[in-house]
Amino acid sequence: MRLHDLLAADGLGLRLLHGDREALDRPVRGVMTTDLRDPSRYLSGGELVLTGLAWRRSPADSEPFVRVLARAGVAGLAAGEAELGAVPPDLAAACARSGLPLFAVDEAVSFAAITEYVVRRVSRERSGDLAAIVERHRRLVAAGPAGGGPRAVLELLGTDLDLRAWLLAPSGRVVAASGPEPLPRGAAAELLARHLATARSGRPGPHRVRVPADGPDGTVYALLPVRGETGDVRQRPALSDWLLAVASDPAGWPAQRLTLLTGVAGLIAAERLRAEADRTVGRRLAQEVLELVAAGAAAAEVAARLRVLAPSRPSAWQVVCARLEWPDAPSGTAAGARSLLEELLPEGAAVGHGAGEAVALVPLAGGAPPVRAGALLEPVRAALEAGLAPDGRLTVGVSAAVGPAEGLRGALEEARHARRLAAARGERVAGAGDEELASHVLLLPFVPEEVRRVFTARLLDPLRDYDRRHRAELMPTLEAFLACDGSWTRCAGRLHVHVNTLRYRIGRIEELTARDLTRLEDRVDFFLALRLT
Repeated sequence: MRLHDLLAADGLGLRLLHGDREALDRPVRGVMTTDLRDPSRYLSGGELVLTGLAWRRSPADSEPFVRVLARAGVAGLAAGEAELGAVPPDLAAACARSGLPLFAVDEAVSFAAITEYVVRRVSRERSGDLAAIVERHRRLVAAGPAGGGPRAVLELLGTDLDLRAWLLAPSGRVVAASGPEPLPRGAAAELLARHLATARSGRPGPHRVRVPADGPDGTVYALLPVRGETGDVRQRPALSDWLLAVASDPAGWPAQRLTLLTGVAGLIAAERLRAEADRTVGRRLAQEVLELVAAGAAAAEVAARLRVLAPSRPSAWQVVCARLEWPDAPSGTAAGARSLLEELLPEGAAVGHGAGEAVALVPLAGGAPPVRAGALLEPVRAALEAGLAPDGRLTVGVSAAVGPAEGLRGALEEARHARRLAAARGERVAGAGDEELASHVLLLPFVPEEVRRVFTARLLDPLRDYDRRHRAELMPTLEAFLACDGSWTRCAGRLHVHVNTLRYRIGRIEELTARDLTRLEDRVDFFLALRLT
């Protein structure tokens, strides 16, 4: 808008005291109300400054005040008449000398009315300007790499519309933001969970959510999905989407802003698809390697594909297997698991998918540490658990590092065994690694439930029944005795009882179960029974 628009606005009733036609053509980029003698630190140029003249104690104060405004490049000055009854002539003279347009504000007109008018006009015009910028950016994307990626697009929202926005990956990681302000702690996990819940409803975005949901002080966000895959949306989980979260209430958006932000989400999706296109070769090669390994191909043939996949010839490889269970999109879960692995694994990993799972080949070069399931999942566990609730699951298995191509077949089976072990734990997000495959914990989850019940009942039920009747604490004594490797002294100290008391309790355990705790076999049986409960 221009200064002369203020004179034509209904209800404002501004009177021009000084300003020629050229000066009144100045653009207005904002509005500021102040009664400071020197407000320069809060001015950036282009503002209409509103003042009640409380800073003026004598006619000599007008000249330095106007000089500050002129140096800051403000568009004009509007002085209220409520304080002094009229705008003093010394202020008009100072504005004339500095070439600063001056308006008088009638005491019946509030500064709030003027502010609302200017903000509404400027916001509408900025929206149109940003739409033009986004359109130019879209054409750049269509012609080739845009430079700056999603971050450059979001910065436009921050600088041109004063919107706070964050782009979130499926894991809850912040990919880009409109400015330096971080998301509140825990907000990413909740936003992801709310997005998935609303996506299941089938309602089109943007979705309006309040975070945190329990209380009036939460921030209202508009959530817009950023698709990462083409094809039928119903056939793939929303967990493969990125998410654009805008700290603004979409219920109050005009149609132009809704169209604009929907276009921004589409623009980011186009850049994401461009970036994912670069992974196509790696995905295809990974798929070929996995098919060769599964078919028992010669090591030389597998090695040749690996050299194309990683020309740097890494010293070792790992295999990571992931399965995503998502009832709403059973045919798209493998692609969703692939998206998550590509998000979580280090750069250079190539991921293929099929048969309901995703499998990644991870090169280890230059002394790079091996991937560990816990370290892989822990930073994003809260976001994924919230996003997968109530009936989705993610299980991950990681193999040991293997050197030659001959080791990949074993690594693939190891990763799949580790993933099945993780799945047996029943957690929503679970991972297991090769280090767990050489322990009894590998066997226990696969023991049938009926066998578990019978085995533990025969060994432990007599002790539980005796404890219930006599409060003898035989079960805690057995656990402590095994934990102390059968050491009488250490176990007695741990339980804070005399050694003779401990011997009496162990003797009672042996009588009730017909077992001998000096025998290794019987100790192992008790140990496993306790682990199976």
